[in-house]
Amino acid sequence: MPVRMEVREAVIVDTLRTAIGKRKGALAGWHPTDLLGHALRELLERNDVDPGKIDDVVGGCVSQAGEQGCNVTRNAWVAASLPPHVPATSVDRQCGSSQQAMHFVAQGVMAGAYDLGIACGVESMTRAPMSSIARGGIGPFSPAFLEACGGVLGIQFWVAQVLADRFGVTREEMDAFSLESQRRAAENTDNGFFAKEILPVPIRDEEGRETGAVLYADEGIRRSTTLEGLAALKPAWESEDQPAPAITAGNASQMSDGASAMLIADRATAERLGLPIRARFVHFAVLADDPVLVLSAPNPVTRKLLERTGMSIDDFDAMECNEAFAAIALMWAKEFKPDPEKYNARGGAIAIGHPLGASGVRIMTTMLNHLEATGGRYGFQTMCEGGGQANATVIERLA
Repeated sequence: MPVRMEVREAVIVDTLRTAIGKRKGALAGWHPTDLLGHALRELLERNDVDPGKIDDVVGGCVSQAGEQGCNVTRNAWVAASLPPHVPATSVDRQCGSSQQAMHFVAQGVMAGAYDLGIACGVESMTRAPMSSIARGGIGPFSPAFLEACGGVLGIQFWVAQVLADRFGVTREEMDAFSLESQRRAAENTDNGFFAKEILPVPIRDEEGRETGAVLYADEGIRRSTTLEGLAALKPAWESEDQPAPAITAGNASQMSDGASAMLIADRATAERLGLPIRARFVHFAVLADDPVLVLSAPNPVTRKLLERTGMSIDDFDAMECNEAFAAIALMWAKEFKPDPEKYNARGGAIAIGHPLGASGVRIMTTMLNHLEATGGRYGFQTMCEGGGQANATVIERLA
């Protein structure tokens, strides 16, 4: 006899992220396994949740090699001395890896496979650089892959320039957007907004010993940034074949170290356990676009989600498109014309940093806190992802 499935809601109980360190900066002494474990343990402790009741842990990580190899999420759970019978897995949808982890856990809850789950992510771009995906000089792209891409592999700086040109985004607009990202991030650090979401991290030395100092705030915010200083920066990439004259270190995201974690539950389970119910997952979409212009997918995935749901940009009280490059965030804004005060309202990756595998949950954490602080209802999140992909997520604030 078939079993009748109940309608289940996936809700966000709590979400946090570490203070984010610059590459080779304050968090360089942390093994990524331990950094993620630090976030996982704090998430459970501050919600008084029995870790043995977690059904699954899904973690995002991009450079799954070296210290981030061999299922870093499972390793982090074990290293944090959490119950070994709880399973964990690591996923790679490039920069959207932990956003995809949220989708997988929320969808598992909605399908009845999980009652309690954790979506999380980590990236130490100090200890597992992006280039570490190539081992022994052999990269991940086969001759057949390159042939399918027309023999062209788009360098991200060049891709950002191509898309900026396609959408009429100027260097001046990119620099102004970047300056505002820095301003907003600094302001929300100073006024205590980020304190609710940031897990302070003890600073460790090269041998992993704690020094007594603590990283309480994001290390990469550049308070001295000016338009004049941004305008004086040279291109971050110079190539005759793939020029990117308007893309600089000032209007691109930073390489960073950090971790993030989110507790997701079936609504009835959360109510039974007396857990907070802060928001619910409303809609999901994922889409792949051009594998050469690897940053283009946020726009078509947004169109897909809006078409499938009947929602419009005006329905959202907060919107986030990851600032991998100012060009990409502005590409999205050129098409969808969000209210600037509702768009990346607390600053983004240009200022806060972009620890690749952790950024999806980090962005959602900031957006949910913004909705709660402003009384907004619906939030929308998307981000470009390597391989020409993008995720889109809609949440509804409930608390």
